[in-house]
Amino acid sequence: MRAINLALALLLIVTAIGTALYWQNYFVAGDVRVLADKSYTQFEDSFPLADAWMSVCAVMAGLGLILGRPFGARFGLLAGSALIFLAAMDITYNIQNGLYSLASDSASMKFEVLVNVWTLLLGIATILICWGGTTAEAKGTD
Repeated sequence: MRAINLALALLLIVTAIGTALYWQNYFVAGDVRVLADKSYTQFEDSFPLADAWMSVCAVMAGLGLILGRPFGARFGLLAGSALIFLAAMDITYNIQNGLYSLASDSASMKFEVLVNVWTLLLGIATILICWGGTTAEAKGTD
């Protein structure tokens, strides 16, 4: 297996695990919450299902890439697209509501910035790496 595929597989699986841990914290401890107001929590509360879909795709992509199976690249495209979409939604909300200005004083907002950058860059990288794999590996069997 190419080292880049292994690295991507591990990043995707770690991202899925990190996403589950994020939601566990959000609903139990609340440390990752940037604000306590209703509009913020309503917005954030709309993400778990979409994040679950991204996580399933990320794990499937990771497993497929590790095993060298064509479904890895296919799920990678799904995961990459989901990551970019989720990042775009979050970034748009944060810009529209001036939340990035809180990053200098808020640990949770600093973490939010990290999440935004991570999801956007990983989504782009995943699509770029997996794009060729959907045709080159398609001759194999799933």
